Amino acid sequence: MSAKVKFELVSPERLLMDVEVDRVTVPGTEGYFGVLPGHAPVMSAIKPGVVEVLSEGETTKLFIKGGFAEVTPEGLVILAEEAIALKDLNRADLEQRLKNAREDLEDAKSDEERSQAQAHLEELGRLLEAVEN
Repeated sequence: MSAKVKFELVSPERLLMDVEVDRVTVPGTEGYFGVLPGHAPVMSAIKPGVVEVLSEGETTKLFIKGGFAEVTPEGLVILAEEAIALKDLNRADLEQRLKNAREDLEDAKSDEERSQAQAHLEELGRLLEAVEN
C-alpha cells in the first residue's frame, strides 16, 4: 500500500472533508503547490482558485474562495472561507449570476456599493473560469 496524505478541508460552518489521499494541489498566494506524503511543513495563505484532490486515480476539484493551508507531518489542513465542488456548479446559472452582478455594478450608487459589486463580479468570474477549465 502506498503512502497517503491525511487531508482535512474545514469551512467556518463544518468539516467538509477528512480523507486519506494521494495528492492535493493548493492555490497558494505565491502560486500553486502540490502536497504529497512526506511534504515539508509549511503554512500558506490561499488565493481564490481550484483545489485538486487526487485519490485512487480520481480527481475531485473544489473552488476555494480563500483561506489558509497548513502542512504538518500529520497531513494537510485547509481552512477555507468557502468551498464549492465544481461538479455542483452550473455554467448557465453562473452566466446569469454574472449578468446580474454586472447590472448591480452599474446600478451601484456609492463607492462602497461599487466596491462590493466589483468584488462579487470578480469572484463569479473566477468561478466561471474554474468551471470552464
